[in-house]
Amino acid sequence: MNPGPPSLATLAGGCFWCLEAVYLDVRGVASVTSGYMGGQTLDPSYEEVCSGDTGHAEVVQLEFNPDLISFPDLLEIFFTIHDPTTLNRQGNDTGTQYRSAVFFHSPEQEAQARAAIQAASALYEDPIVTEVVPAATFWPAEDYHRDYFARHPYQPYCAFVVAPKVSKFRAELAAHYGR
Repeated sequence: MNPGPPSLATLAGGCFWCLEAVYLDVRGVASVTSGYMGGQTLDPSYEEVCSGDTGHAEVVQLEFNPDLISFPDLLEIFFTIHDPTTLNRQGNDTGTQYRSAVFFHSPEQEAQARAAIQAASALYEDPIVTEVVPAATFWPAEDYHRDYFARHPYQPYCAFVVAPKVSKFRAELAAHYGR
């Protein structure tokens, strides 16, 4: 039996290097592309998005096989590896480009995202501020962002921010680890 076409998921949870590094290790995820979504500037650059003036969030767009991993499972990982309770920030990264958001591609994904937020609320003291909004135009990030953590594991941001998130995923959600 051949699997059907891959499904899409688009998630924003702070810096896209963190999300990319984790989702590249997830069984059932065929590809991970860092990029930008949710703003008004056409074909924005990393520098423009980092200014906070474009309205875009740093996102990862995942192609996944729903026969191997479900969208709710992808969301469980998402709510484990970032803090969905801080508005427009992840750690020291601040600005709307670092907001927490699920950009849904179907009414089913919207409902599943809202259910995942409800379930994840029990894990946090503070309210979850993750946006659930329709997917918009996806602008792929520049090539130098691709596989950033794998290519720069000793860069300070990667060593102190990305690596702990990858370790947390592997420890807490081991059933989804391994391509």
